[in-house]
Amino acid sequence: MPLLALGFASLFVGVAAGLARLGWPFAEPAAGLAVLHGPLMVSGFFGTVISLERAVALSRRWAYLGPLFAGLGGVVAILGGSAQLAALFFSAAGAVLSIASFLIVRQQRELFTLTLALGATAWLIGNLLWLAGAPVTMIVPWSIAFFVLTIAGERLELSRLLPPSPVAGRVFAALMVLLLIAAAASPFAWDAATLLLGACLLAVALWLLRQDIARRTVRGTGLTRFTAVCLLSGYAWLAIAGLIILAAGGLGHGGVAYDAALHAVLLGFVFSMVFGHAPIIFPAVLRVEMPYSPIFYAPLALLHASLVVRMAGDAMVAPAWRAWGGVGNGIAILAFVLGTIAAVIRGRAARARAARG
Repeated sequence: MPLLALGFASLFVGVAAGLARLGWPFAEPAAGLAVLHGPLMVSGFFGTVISLERAVALSRRWAYLGPLFAGLGGVVAILGGSAQLAALFFSAAGAVLSIASFLIVRQQRELFTLTLALGATAWLIGNLLWLAGAPVTMIVPWSIAFFVLTIAGERLELSRLLPPSPVAGRVFAALMVLLLIAAAASPFAWDAATLLLGACLLAVALWLLRQDIARRTVRGTGLTRFTAVCLLSGYAWLAIAGLIILAAGGLGHGGVAYDAALHAVLLGFVFSMVFGHAPIIFPAVLRVEMPYSPIFYAPLALLHASLVVRMAGDAMVAPAWRAWGGVGNGIAILAFVLGTIAAVIRGRAARARAARG
């Protein structure tokens, strides 16, 4: 719980910093951290949560240094410390996560474990580049690779109940390699490399839409259907991100296409995955019960609707639409956190009633 609290500190301040970037007035530290919105969200929050999940899976005490370093990097940034010190903590977290992930590969030599390990390595490389002085924009392809490899690896693991064909497995492996090539080539040939990145995102989205078991489980009920809806809608946003990059001729260095593509991935794709997996992962990691409720759909619907508003603002070059869409994004994330807490409280109350007989 203390490690998770460090991650959520980065989440809340990171969201506020993102709204400050959109022009909303915020007091310190959010206003002064607008430039660190990306690192706080990618490394401070997601780095902590993903490292914590991997540490629980490996069940080694030293692996918990990963989420600890990631959380401390976020705290250093929030408290106005040196950006280089924050990058050092994030790099250390990436190194621990990478080591832990490759140890899992040694224990279980499967395509999905290797994909997860490569995702951790992508995060490490991005943090090392930031530590070396690279601008945050140049780190974006590595951050995208980190998320896509991690999520695709996890979905590949869960697809073992309905394994892809050998051909589909080879296509998956080729796409992961091309994704890493695109990230590695981006400092040298930005436009061409990010065009390849966009093509990879579109191809990965189509692969997941075709192969993921969510295509079948969406016909179910309750939590099973909710998770499937989150996954399929997330894959749609990943495809949209790829199409935006391809239509714009590359990711660019800022601007409306950059904003639209980046947030289609990091909000539409990644947070849809978070919303869908939270009722499964949080109980396993925190040893708590989180009973399903139809209210889970409310944050998801708000996330998608507000992201559409934000995209419309990008397309029309209308800052007000973009800013209000950003507010909706923030409220959706806050609603998700509050809904998760409420579900855990309901779970504890139900367990207490059952214990009393």
